[in-house]
Amino acid sequence: MPFTLVLSSAPTTPAVTDALVAEAISVANLHGSAVRWLVPGVAADIVTSQPIDLARLRAALADKPVDANLVETAGRRKLLLVADMESTLIENEMLDDLAADIGIGPQIAAITEKSMRGEVDFATSVRERVALLADLPVAIMDTCAARIRLMPGAKSLIATMAHHGAHCVIATGGFGYFADPVAKTLGCHAVHCNHLELTGSGERRLTGRLIEPIFDRAAKRRTLESVALQRGLPLSATLAVGDGANDLDMLSVAGFGVAFRAKPIVAAAAHLSLNHSDLTGLLFLQGYPAEEILEG
Repeated sequence: MPFTLVLSSAPTTPAVTDALVAEAISVANLHGSAVRWLVPGVAADIVTSQPIDLARLRAALADKPVDANLVETAGRRKLLLVADMESTLIENEMLDDLAADIGIGPQIAAITEKSMRGEVDFATSVRERVALLADLPVAIMDTCAARIRLMPGAKSLIATMAHHGAHCVIATGGFGYFADPVAKTLGCHAVHCNHLELTGSGERRLTGRLIEPIFDRAAKRRTLESVALQRGLPLSATLAVGDGANDLDMLSVAGFGVAFRAKPIVAAAAHLSLNHSDLTGLLFLQGYPAEEILEG
């Protein structure tokens, strides 16, 4: 079975040099393997007929801002993308940003970190955090939403995959109030998320509660599986990406489950990992060359 070793870096800090490719070939004992440049200086494919010692190669390249991943060559291009939003499609953690605006940042951030590291289940943590926002005017959320920063490469990722026939879905434990406009901006096809309960009259405020059921770790996996089924796709044709413990279940069943700049518990569990590349790294894993990548 043919495999492809994918070396990638961030387009803003290209680090996949000829010398680095040669080093990777030497460490992985891939002498004579074909090299295909996806984006010169940024990403390259090296084809091999057998798996390699990826851990050894990653250790050898640890001091360089380069990601090394091994994928099966057949079926690299995926037809369903299910992506986490916060710290994945966007740079923000919206609850943390909101909490900072109203002066309870440390309390919220502490609960967020425990959840993302897997020390407390997501449903419990999100209920605790939302309870601290009781009576908050919705107008403050608008101010926070205006500061959303898209993750570098997000527009190219969605535009390119959608152009090539993929269905692109946001699956986030965050809130529709923020996720819906992000999806519209990026051109995603659907959003699955949590929803904040608001007061029904006068100046709208948060009640400190979520509309049940909670969209949690298990719900993310169910979303990937159900959308794949609806679209007649095998799980091997799916790509899931995220950074936190509540993404682990969907990463474990996707054809490509990618930990993106992830917490240690996630990076350790995921077969594919991007720590240096931006989101165009997901396109490189699928073998997209520069001429097929859209700006978005």
